Amino acid sequence: MRIWHQLRWRIVGAQMLVVVVGVVTLTVTADVLATRSVSPALQPAFHDAVLRSLVVAAVAATTAGLASSLLLARAILRPLGAITASSRRIADGRYDQRVATPDSAELQAVALSFNQMAQNLEQVERQRVAMIGNVAHELRTPLAGLEGYLEGLQDGIVPSSPATFGDMRHEVRRLRRLVDDLQALSRVEAGQEQLRFSRFDLRDIARRVVGQLRPQVMDGCLQLEGDDDAPAMVFADPDRVAQILVNLVGNAIRYTPPEGCITVRLIANPDTVRVVVHDTGIGIPAETLPYVFERFYRVDPSRARSSGGSGIGLTISLHLAWAMGGDITAASDGPGQGSTFTLSLPLAAAGQQG
Repeated sequence: MRIWHQLRWRIVGAQMLVVVVGVVTLTVTADVLATRSVSPALQPAFHDAVLRSLVVAAVAATTAGLASSLLLARAILRPLGAITASSRRIADGRYDQRVATPDSAELQAVALSFNQMAQNLEQVERQRVAMIGNVAHELRTPLAGLEGYLEGLQDGIVPSSPATFGDMRHEVRRLRRLVDDLQALSRVEAGQEQLRFSRFDLRDIARRVVGQLRPQVMDGCLQLEGDDDAPAMVFADPDRVAQILVNLVGNAIRYTPPEGCITVRLIANPDTVRVVVHDTGIGIPAETLPYVFERFYRVDPSRARSSGGSGIGLTISLHLAWAMGGDITAASDGPGQGSTFTLSLPLAAAGQQG
């Protein structure tokens, strides 16, 4: 009975069942009509004519049923077979596999979903490979520096002085920061970061972050707008919100020249509160804007590396915002036109407490 486990033969069997039911129904109906409407003398001829008609109809119906069921099964199973074969190749690591789009609307949806899944897997694989290369690149710089110091100390070229050991310690700290950032990214992407939700005024966090980072702005300006309005109560983790704002404002400071200006604006909407961080810095090219939240991505690689950034702060911030029911978006008019990052968090419900 394994044959009935195959969809092809189930379709054929269903069509043949329809033929059998039709023939039996016609036979019974003909007998009833013959008994009630045909005289006894004509009944043998009537039955003979009906029988011949039923045989011809049964043969025609069986042929049509077999042909249509086999064609239908082929139309259904061929795309499914292609998807099965492609999925096996994807499981072997060939993420470039795609399937043709069939004519059926339902199978089209399946094929399109499969192709979208394959495309996403291919993108994830590219990101994984790129991340491995980026991590290796980030580790290589401080390791090369430490190796140079150690070789210099061993050969007597570099003096064994507090300044030398201070430089070596700086490289070790760079390594430690990178490892800590990678560990934090791993936790937040896996949803394992512990969040302590509470009800608080987002304006208080914004004021604290701006006051904390204002000394880093020498000749430029860092101002907070909208802090005199009504309280903007949100239900989130205040420490993680502060971490996100420190990252957004810190990036704005890093990429804004001394004569530039950074504005932090709070906007309360009916359902959300937005913190808009706008700067007049180097800006973001349109072609790179969709990638600013990817791991290790930098709009200006050389400048970011010299400032000690690991390139995953925005990625961590975005996942933290998602974990708290919010979002972060980026916008820019292009190079030299500054950029705008917006953190959105849902308003706290009345009486909502941690």
